[in-house]
Amino acid sequence: MDRVIYVAMSGAKQVSLQQASVSHNLANVSTQGFKEELNVFRATPYIGDGAKTRAAVVQTTPRTDFTEGAFQQTGRDLDVAVRGPGWIAVQDAQGQEAYTRMGQLQVSPNGILQTSHGLTVLGDGGPIALPPDQEITVGKDGTVSAVPIGQNQNAVAVAGRIKLVNPEETNLVRGQDGLFRQKDGAIAEADAAVTLASGVLESSNVNPAEALVNMISLSRQFEMQMRVLKVAEENHRSADRVLSMR
Repeated sequence: MDRVIYVAMSGAKQVSLQQASVSHNLANVSTQGFKEELNVFRATPYIGDGAKTRAAVVQTTPRTDFTEGAFQQTGRDLDVAVRGPGWIAVQDAQGQEAYTRMGQLQVSPNGILQTSHGLTVLGDGGPIALPPDQEITVGKDGTVSAVPIGQNQNAVAVAGRIKLVNPEETNLVRGQDGLFRQKDGAIAEADAAVTLASGVLESSNVNPAEALVNMISLSRQFEMQMRVLKVAEENHRSADRVLSMR
């Protein structure tokens, strides 16, 4: 009797975890450059005495859908999007290199190029410092140029070049801060083949309608597991009554 309880319990637990992932995806539908998190179930048969029909539900290692999101025109010079595969290198809260596709950039009060979340954007030689009172443009290859306000284009000065990388997607893992890093902790090499589009932002690749349908399906699966637990409890009580009559 207790075996079915453990089978249903494992199913309910994994459904709850996947429900959390779907909720996280839905919460980031409007997050620029967000990549959908994928979770898959698999059955693991119980090993031991008895019938070989029992199996526990376990969750595979979470994966990421790296499909490119739609581009949204903004017309803002510091809004950029990575074309095709590739990433923008940034400095995380611990000062380590990490990767993102969120291209809404800004200049900090100290003149450092950052993301809208305050993460320092890395160039080929480190953070990119920009002079004050300049018009900032970002080229296709990530070159950041500054033009003094009111001056002609002949006064363009190159401030640096954004580090663009393209590591193997299978070697990338998502951190709790939403940034991606290589599994082995290595620093990715700059890739000249990665290019940027200026004046646009990449939207999230989460399909809200599909995520909502998935959430409803998971809710029904959870209810089914709870129903199994309830039936097991009722059977246990019935067995107790039968045994007490002897």
